[in-house]
Amino acid sequence: MPSVKLLSYTPNPEKTVAAAARLCYSNSGADKLFDGMTDEKASSYVAMLEKLGHESPLEHASFTFTIEGVSRAFLAQMTRHRIASYSVQSQRYVRRGSFDFIVPPNISSDEEALAEYNKIMDSCAESYQKITEILQKKEAARLVSEGKSEEEAWKAAEKTAIEDARFVLPNACDTKMVVTMNVRSLHNFFRLRCCNRAQWEIRSVADQMLALCREVAPNLFANAGPGCVSEGRCTEGKMTCGKPRTELIMK
Repeated sequence: MPSVKLLSYTPNPEKTVAAAARLCYSNSGADKLFDGMTDEKASSYVAMLEKLGHESPLEHASFTFTIEGVSRAFLAQMTRHRIASYSVQSQRYVRRGSFDFIVPPNISSDEEALAEYNKIMDSCAESYQKITEILQKKEAARLVSEGKSEEEAWKAAEKTAIEDARFVLPNACDTKMVVTMNVRSLHNFFRLRCCNRAQWEIRSVADQMLALCREVAPNLFANAGPGCVSEGRCTEGKMTCGKPRTELIMK
């Protein structure tokens, strides 16, 4: 199960968005944007922006998450959301050893499939270790011949070795990351990834992110979610699943 935590966020995100909106629709100067900005007024501005479809002020508030217990296959999907910042655990610098891996529910629930899956994971881990040892030993010997101490050579050789040995690591290999998105990008992310049609792993992450955002800024994310939530209708066209995610609708 993926684990998501809210690491940090723009202080007073709803008031920040409301202040940006105020600048757009009044003659208030920069030094007065927060004057009299109560929670109620901030909520009113946020509601107005949604009604008008004016989304650019949402970009002035951002949220930063830690995501762990996800696969490299998940990483390929996540980074398709380009208006975001990512810091990902490196396979070039972090030696994995007997790595942890993610097991899809359909595989974990089938004894025969799970046995085959675990066998493949064990084989990948064994090959990773063997290739690392072979390459590290070869590179260390070369560095020693060039004058480095054995300790220095062995340490430097490890980085070179795991850089190439990582090619045998599977998509199932676990990873962790820090992700930052602004509110506008998060709305787009939730529309696509909270949908029933989204792949199970990224949908789980998106659901957790949405819940965390709503705790901090309920007005900004009151109507966030897949099209059946955010727009009251499915936006998947003929690909619709026909099952609205009513559990994501805020009461």
